[in-house]
Amino acid sequence: MAVTRITDIISPSIFTSYAIQRTMELSALIQSGIAVNNAEFNELASGPNVLVNMPFWNDLTGDLEIMDDTGSTQPGKIDTNKDIARKLGFVKSYGANALASLLSGDDPMRAIADLFAAYWNRQYQNILLSVLDGIFDANDMTGKIWDITGASGDTAKLIGGSTFLDAVQVMGDAKDRLTGVMIHSATETFLAKNDLIEYKEESQGKVRIPYFLGKRVIVDDSIAFDTTTMASEAYLFGEGAIAWGNGSHPKIQETEVVRDGLSLAGEDVLVNRRISILHPRGIKWVEPDAGTAKAFPSLTELATGANWKPVYEDKAIRIVKFIFNVG
Repeated sequence: MAVTRITDIISPSIFTSYAIQRTMELSALIQSGIAVNNAEFNELASGPNVLVNMPFWNDLTGDLEIMDDTGSTQPGKIDTNKDIARKLGFVKSYGANALASLLSGDDPMRAIADLFAAYWNRQYQNILLSVLDGIFDANDMTGKIWDITGASGDTAKLIGGSTFLDAVQVMGDAKDRLTGVMIHSATETFLAKNDLIEYKEESQGKVRIPYFLGKRVIVDDSIAFDTTTMASEAYLFGEGAIAWGNGSHPKIQETEVVRDGLSLAGEDVLVNRRISILHPRGIKWVEPDAGTAKAFPSLTELATGANWKPVYEDKAIRIVKFIFNVG
């Protein structure tokens, strides 16, 4: 008796394209403007090598000279530097039996792709949090951290409108470029109890999006929260703070269905691979020693401060870490 299997309904190229598109649509990082995905980053992620060099000109410095009728001006020079992004490579697979209940739907491939897209969306937020742990563990990033947990008085330690604006001020006159903030769900609840969260309906009233002082809120319980001290963290982002590239390579199959013929009942496994860039602009990746480096870094390596070094001036790095209490 003939049966319909995932191999009959999955077209790898169509699945890959749709799953990536849906991941971008679902991503609050993309929708808030925190992360930017475009053809340039996709091309960089698809290029050779695992390191992506992004050279840039340093800003002009030096004091003004006073015009006079004698003497000559002393020309300054413009220097260059480079940001370095690290390509990321991840893979996940699921057996067909786990998805069997979906095969009765009107469009099984869409259902499978949607579930995989939602999975990747959650994972990319976790990857970003590992990156954030790493960059703020770097020695030269202390100027981008606003910590009020040591303030005098209990209320002075709490997140609120005033203390949040102090954290925003870390960006100086570039503070208006901040578009989003990532917080723990307990922080969202605390702010909502104090009427500091505004919920706006989007997507024809189907989705409620939280905003805090005009910044789009992304809620993720992977963010540190200490239930004993009630201390937590928030990450404030400026528009385009994160570069997101979706890469590909002709030798790497992004989607494939593997048939396990030795299984007693037979099993299909759907495999999905991603080559990506998820890079904080202005903070270069410092490759670990060759003896410990792998083809792609682990989440632990991404969270290691020694692997990151800022190359932009503080104000140009559009990320701020805010540490506070919620009670």
